[in-house]
Amino acid sequence: MAWRNQVAIAGTVLAVLAVSGCEGKVGLSDTSSPSAAPGTKGSGRDLSSLRVASEGDGGGYKRDRFGTRWKDTDHNGCDQRNDVLARDMEDVRKKGSCVVLAGRLHDPYSGKEITFSKSDAAEVQIDHVYPLALAWRMGASRWGEDQRERFANDHANLLAVWGVPNRQKSDSGPGEWKPQKGFQCAYAVKYVAVAKKYDLPVTRSDHDALRSFLSRC
Repeated sequence: MAWRNQVAIAGTVLAVLAVSGCEGKVGLSDTSSPSAAPGTKGSGRDLSSLRVASEGDGGGYKRDRFGTRWKDTDHNGCDQRNDVLARDMEDVRKKGSCVVLAGRLHDPYSGKEITFSKSDAAEVQIDHVYPLALAWRMGASRWGEDQRERFANDHANLLAVWGVPNRQKSDSGPGEWKPQKGFQCAYAVKYVAVAKKYDLPVTRSDHDALRSFLSRC
C-alpha cells in the first residue's frame, strides 16, 4: 500500500508507545512482545494509562495562545512547516536548504495523491494530530505559554495532509472524525503518543474510537 512510506513520519513518537504489527510501518521502536494480545499492558496498544475526562467549554482559546507558528524549536535553521513538508513528501524540491517549493504527497488521511507547489501552498497543510483547540479544552488552557508553544510545534504532533480532510477534521478528536481505514492504526498510535507525552486526557468517545482504530494494528 502506498501509504506505508508515509507512516514512517511517526518516527519521533516515543518508543514506549510503539506498535508491533500495525498495518504498515509506523517508524516506532518496538518494545513490546510479539505475542502480546491487543489492549494488554506492554503491547504498545494499551490505553489504560490514558486519562478520560470531559471537555471544557473552550473559553479563551486563541491560536496565538500556543505561541509562534512553526517556530524552529529544534534549532536546525528551518521552520517547522518546511521541516514537516520535507519529511512527509516525496520528490521534494527546495529553495536553499529549507524552503520547500514543490513535492508530492500521498495524503495519509484520504489516500489521495497531491502535487504540492508553493504557489498553491494551501493544498497541503500541516495538521496537529491532537488539535490545539481540543487540547485547550482538555487542559492545555492551564499550561504555561512555553509548554503550549512546544506542543504546537512538536514534530510528533504534526502531519502534512491534503487541505480538504484537514478542514473537515478541524478541531475534532477521533470520536468525531477518522482518516481512511488504512491509516487508522498509525493515526491512533500518534494520537495516543502525543496525549501521553503531554499528559492530556481524552474524552470517552475519543478513547473508544482509538481502541477501534488500534484493533486494525
